[in-house]
Amino acid sequence: MVREFHVGTKDEASFYAGIFISAFALAESLTGFFWGAFSDRVGRKPVLLIGCFGTLISLLIVGFSPNFWLALAGRALGGLLNGNIGVIQTMVGELVKNPKHEPKAYAVMPFVWSIGTIIGPAIGGTLAHPATSMPSVFSSSGLFATFPYLLPNLICSALLLVSIILGYLFLTETHPDMQAWSTQEDLDNTTAETPLIVTSGATADAGVDLRTDSYGTFNTVDIMEEKQWMLMADGSSRPPSVSSGDFEKPKVFTHKVIMIVVALGIFTYHSMTFDHLLPIFFQDDHIQPDKSSPFAIPGGLGISTQSVGLIMSVNGVIALFIQAIVFPLFTSYLGVWKTFVIVTILHPLAYFLVPFLYFAGEKILYPAIYGCLALRNFTSILAYPVLLIMLKEATASPTVLGKVNGLAASAGAACRTLAPPLGGYLYSVGARIDFTGLAWWGSALVAIVGAFQILTIKRTKNKTATIRPMASFIRPALYEDADDVVHIHVTEPADA
Repeated sequence: MVREFHVGTKDEASFYAGIFISAFALAESLTGFFWGAFSDRVGRKPVLLIGCFGTLISLLIVGFSPNFWLALAGRALGGLLNGNIGVIQTMVGELVKNPKHEPKAYAVMPFVWSIGTIIGPAIGGTLAHPATSMPSVFSSSGLFATFPYLLPNLICSALLLVSIILGYLFLTETHPDMQAWSTQEDLDNTTAETPLIVTSGATADAGVDLRTDSYGTFNTVDIMEEKQWMLMADGSSRPPSVSSGDFEKPKVFTHKVIMIVVALGIFTYHSMTFDHLLPIFFQDDHIQPDKSSPFAIPGGLGISTQSVGLIMSVNGVIALFIQAIVFPLFTSYLGVWKTFVIVTILHPLAYFLVPFLYFAGEKILYPAIYGCLALRNFTSILAYPVLLIMLKEATASPTVLGKVNGLAASAGAACRTLAPPLGGYLYSVGARIDFTGLAWWGSALVAIVGAFQILTIKRTKNKTATIRPMASFIRPALYEDADDVVHIHVTEPADA
């Protein structure tokens, strides 16, 4: 799409595409605090409807854009007006009255997000350039020929309009101090709060809050900690002492927390570059190299927009399978730490192999593409929730989870903003030197740094994580209720 706007040179299209992608994330991060606080004041429902309306306007601006800069403005506007992830998360928590049902409720968002990654690319790929792909229906000189990406944006806008109408008519306000029984004093002194920043990895990951029981996947995660009780010989509690550190508040940003946040930032960066570079590499012209060399990759695969959309939809199905089936099986068998080590070490391979799809013949191209996508989905979909589980395990106390979540979200937002333009710039440089694999291998290098960074992270003792699969047919074989473990230390009185 960016190339058709004729902004910059042909080789610079990937760089401008990176700016286009990151505009939404940057704008969203700038207004996330505002929309969270605003929903605490005026209610969840108005903010949610404003977010949907803002996205609708953004889609229409992009669809009708005659140039890159107007499309970029529309993309940024969508981010500025959209604070829906945090608000929806808050509404889910407020709707659930029974704590036992919270895990299933919070699992709804990642599941719906996964369905969207299947349907969205199919709509975009199938309906783009309708005057070319469906000439019997759309005129070659009509509106949809002038704006080739208008139709998929109109379809998505129509779906959003339906959701706005249904939300206005049937969505119930969940703010606890804005119910029918609330008094004016309740409204003046509200204490309800929305998570102002939510943690998010790649574009395929819905935002999560570490205070919930579902981290980037719709499988529920239970974290159990072995407790330490200090008792006197007569059974009474040992009085706290200054030397023992009992009076100290839990430390928020420990060395381990910081190192896991760094690991999460590294993962978010190279995972975001994959999401950004993949459609560019697929659609870039397949240019014959001047010389025969494994490093002579002057272009991409030359796949049509429609085919790319279908490939991305199949990619969503692969991701859904790994989330629902592979993730709980793998982590339950190996444990969180071993899973993290394995997928982190495999990450560079997922990036290293992609450029060599250029040399795949017509018969094996699509199997090779899906093989690369399966490897990438396996590593990224397992890595993201595992990193979040490790981060929650490393947190000193549940009382500081909000601050830790904010740090992780800020790091993720910064990496999501930087990754597309930097990845696009490397792709542009690679195109000029006849090696578009430069961008992919640049991401592989970052992933290698992430693999070595494992050495800075120490395992958490006395804490274990158990994954409860959403798929009920594999749950009995994996999940058993674990008994709480309490270590009791008995000490004699000092004067005994």
